Amino acid sequence: MKKHAERIYLALIFILLYAPIATLIVLSFNKSKTRSKWGGFTLKWYSSMFQNSSIMDALYTTLLIALLSAAAATLIGTMAAMGISSMNRRMKTICMSITNIPMLNADIVTGISLMLLFIALGAFGVKFGFGTVLTAHITFNIPYVILSVMPKLKQTNKSTYEAALDLGASPVQAFFKVVFPDILPGVLSGFLLAFTMSLDDFVITHFTKGPGLDTLSTKIYTEVKKGIKPEMYSLSTLLFLSVLLLLLLINLAPNAKKISAENKGNKK
Repeated sequence: MKKHAERIYLALIFILLYAPIATLIVLSFNKSKTRSKWGGFTLKWYSSMFQNSSIMDALYTTLLIALLSAAAATLIGTMAAMGISSMNRRMKTICMSITNIPMLNADIVTGISLMLLFIALGAFGVKFGFGTVLTAHITFNIPYVILSVMPKLKQTNKSTYEAALDLGASPVQAFFKVVFPDILPGVLSGFLLAFTMSLDDFVITHFTKGPGLDTLSTKIYTEVKKGIKPEMYSLSTLLFLSVLLLLLLINLAPNAKKISAENKGNKK
């Protein structure tokens, strides 16, 4: 009885989580523009989506900002995590507390503070646009990378790094051949988390973008006032399926390597 109750409870949670997404996917194939009536199956919203230049521009800008900010945040966050891990306990606690503040802080506070910073830097020629949005995204993504890499750094054995140095490897060679493979899962997790957070951010982007620049989130926000086009349902469906496929590949890759290693071991 207890197991059945647990399964029902788990099923209800998944239904609440994915029912809105399922509705979105169904509406993307609805021939009718109204959400309350099924007009038949169609793919015209997908074809018209690719022909809509404003949506494609917003998609290109969103993906470019997400990729660049995630890559930059991953690089900076990984180096910051390594620096923090080498500190003493007191300094490490202080730095980790500071790292947690942007994550606990409200997005609107971060967005307004960054907007005020860019306004102050306007005297030095800083203008609102692609650069300010990219800088803002890198800024709020760094803590996520640090918190993803830090647990992996704690699991690494410092003796292997020192042994590599004793055997003649340079610090850079020792890092990439000994330390980096151990923390790679954390680095990839941080990159994906930063990419996802950048992809769906609205508040910070809204406060730091300039005129004429739109991401998907700000584009949808302006569309709500006039009525969301069905093309947006198609675009959201493709983004959801892309993220789902990426997660499946990431989760299946370690299992495939593990099975391959076990098979090699059995052959020996």
